[in-house]
Amino acid sequence: MDHSNIENEAYGEGHGKQFAITSWAVKNRTTVIVITALIFVYGIYSYIAMPKESFPEVVTPEIYVGVPYNSSSVVDIEKLITKPLEKEINTITGVDEINSTSVPNYSTIQVKFDYDVTPTEALRKVKDAVDKAQGDVNFPKDLPAEPNVFAMNFSEIMPVMNLNLSGDYSLDQLHHYGKILEDRIEALPEINKVEIRGVPEKEVKVNVDLHQLEALQLNFGDVAMALQTENLTMSGGEVLTDGQRRAVRVVGEFPDMETIRDIVIKNEKLNEVRLRDVAEVSFDYKEADSYAREYGNPVVMLDVIKRAGENLIIASDKINEILKEARGTVIPEDLTITVTNDQSDDTRVQVDELFNHIIFGVILVVGTLLFFLGLRNAIFRWAGDPDEHVHQLHHPERLRCYAQYHGAVLVDPGVGSIGGRRHRDRGEHLPPHEQWRARHDRHTKGRR
Repeated sequence: MDHSNIENEAYGEGHGKQFAITSWAVKNRTTVIVITALIFVYGIYSYIAMPKESFPEVVTPEIYVGVPYNSSSVVDIEKLITKPLEKEINTITGVDEINSTSVPNYSTIQVKFDYDVTPTEALRKVKDAVDKAQGDVNFPKDLPAEPNVFAMNFSEIMPVMNLNLSGDYSLDQLHHYGKILEDRIEALPEINKVEIRGVPEKEVKVNVDLHQLEALQLNFGDVAMALQTENLTMSGGEVLTDGQRRAVRVVGEFPDMETIRDIVIKNEKLNEVRLRDVAEVSFDYKEADSYAREYGNPVVMLDVIKRAGENLIIASDKINEILKEARGTVIPEDLTITVTNDQSDDTRVQVDELFNHIIFGVILVVGTLLFFLGLRNAIFRWAGDPDEHVHQLHHPERLRCYAQYHGAVLVDPGVGSIGGRRHRDRGEHLPPHEQWRARHDRHTKGRR
């Protein structure tokens, strides 16, 4: 038996056959290089466009329905609002669970769908069911506001950063500067909304003198009726001018506080009783429902809420650019603006750590391959590592998934290639009864 027969028996008849894809790649080197370069460039683009967030976006098919109703009785809320809505929502296909809560003046319903139903489709179905329930003759028609139907998106609930405005300015001035920044930041495509805290809204307060009211033989209903009828804008019909019909309206809204004070409440025998005679009218803040403090000092706080799926780092850079451009132009130089709870700082640290792990992993693999396979094979393996990891960027949708994916793939191919080559050289991949032929062939080559 000659050497070739022993080799065929040891390694199999097909050991000299070529793999079709490998042979094609070797013959078409230019095409392979171009394809590899295109995939590499697309991988870099995918990394740049990949959303970078501190927390992954969690979207669940859960819909919430909130209905206000002026009734202090929980029994009435459940009977008139909650039960009819539950009955109509229960007819929707794909509903997994319905939970409701009835409290004085408000009803809340939580609808959980199967995960086969998308959040958009679930929201549409619940809205249709609520509209259908409102069309029933027994459903209350005197709701103070329309039912609020919304899907819960956790990434659009928590702010990604807080902007605190403080300085030697009044609360109204700080609020004005906050509104300017709010309009500019909300114009960014990465931002969903900006909420201002620490500034209560203002309202017109009418403090009625009860004794003066009784002396003039008036009551609270007379004062309320006068305010409602005066503060009213209504249509005045149409006027035909130059062959065109133009709509006319009568504007009755209060332009200033003096107009409110001059409202006539009673006119009897040419004796006019105005609002200023029986009440004190002022324009003041509402009762505060939120407070904003920084180091114990009151501030005007802007909660910046990012849009789901957008890049947090890019959004943070654009907001910092807006603050830099606005200072000295639309807001004073001495206005103090501090940024707190900026989640982009943690995200930047995670990205830097990711690159450090990649570099350390590549050095570890190249060093291991250099020790076992030599310089030439280690160089080829080193050149293939960056391209391999950039190719992996096409599929992961979150930076966290990409980091975990690298942790599993970065070292294993090198270790596997070392172990596989060592076992193949020893013939350990062959059946036991043929391993002796491989060892005989290896000893024969060694003697030669």
